[in-house]
Amino acid sequence: MALVRRTQNQVIIDADQPGHLAGLNVVAWAEDMWRYRELIRNLVARDVKVRYKNSVLGVLWSLLNPLLMMLVFTVVFTVMTPAGGGIRNFPVFVLCALLPWNFFSASLIGATGSIVGNANLVNKVSFPREILPASIVFAELVNFCLALVVLFAMIFIFGIGLTPWALLLPVVLLIQVVFTLGISFLLATLNVFYRDTQQIMSVVMLAWFFVTPIFYPVSILPRDYHIWGLTIDVWRWTHILNPMTSLIATYRVILYDGAPPAYDFLLRTAVTALVCLVIGLYLIRRLSWRFAEEV
Repeated sequence: MALVRRTQNQVIIDADQPGHLAGLNVVAWAEDMWRYRELIRNLVARDVKVRYKNSVLGVLWSLLNPLLMMLVFTVVFTVMTPAGGGIRNFPVFVLCALLPWNFFSASLIGATGSIVGNANLVNKVSFPREILPASIVFAELVNFCLALVVLFAMIFIFGIGLTPWALLLPVVLLIQVVFTLGISFLLATLNVFYRDTQQIMSVVMLAWFFVTPIFYPVSILPRDYHIWGLTIDVWRWTHILNPMTSLIATYRVILYDGAPPAYDFLLRTAVTALVCLVIGLYLIRRLSWRFAEEV
């Protein structure tokens, strides 16, 4: 049973009791996040400040980093290896995918070690432990929103007209945030009990990067790949098995192509994101009472 202490202004839930939130639901979690919003805000501010501490350019790196990465990709894939030479406005093409990927990748890598890295808080303060990985995701979300300034500037420079489909951007971003939170909760929990998780993530994210259409169009994936006597629709299965493929393809189609997204894959990705959130949230809250003794 969870311990609940009532004060004059708030209800404090002791998250370190076994079986806490066995009847978990996302609405209750959202209410908890709102209750601890000041703590989340302080952690996000801390993460952002630490990132740019002793940096000459400070927060401007959120703008320069995607610009430099875009330049590298453009040179490599249009000059040195002209694979992207046939893609119009290649810098915008790659930015539409690179920015959401950077948000996703940095969130997972940072969130994986967030609980172990805050052992002092876990051992001394009672609060929902999922706030720690969530604060990393929200901090990276701030950086992503700042980097969007670069993307829209490049869209303007290259004369790509935005269409009403660009209004779907907040919806796509929300789906990605939900998916990222779910995976972050899962990885942060695993890393408490298996520290190899954080070491493996660098390899996993590198492999995940290459199987996601960041610097190449998803349309080049084969529809009838033959192996062992089977015919596989790589394009379709990539969308089904890799939620980031659908998300990045949607970013690209609404901002770069100015066209409607593939609603079937987007809806499937939204359901997948919600399932991941529920599973990750259940595990981190179910096992959080053991974190203090493990870290």
